[in-house]
Amino acid sequence: MKYPLLLLIKLYQWTISPLLGPVCRYYPSCSHYGYTAIGRHGALKGTALTAWRILRCNPWSPGGVDHVPPRKRPVWHQRLRDRLRHRTLSHASPGGAPNNAQGA
Repeated sequence: MKYPLLLLIKLYQWTISPLLGPVCRYYPSCSHYGYTAIGRHGALKGTALTAWRILRCNPWSPGGVDHVPPRKRPVWHQRLRDRLRHRTLSHASPGGAPNNAQGA
């Protein structure tokens, strides 16, 4: 779903944006922000971030630098990594060989 949205943003950047000129109060521009947000966070969250950015881009806003937030790993992903790391460490002996290979 994100690729059609990215295509629409690129189409806007190639056709309408050059006619309007530099009117965005933020850096990067709202269309570049939207392209990065959708590419980084996916269609739903990226669209929500872009909509919030467009709502903030108004004449009463001071503007400034506003980059797309980095993508966070979900909590379940970190817990899974910790369990896998713990399981790998508990199966290895201090010498690096697995415990069940000591008798061989």
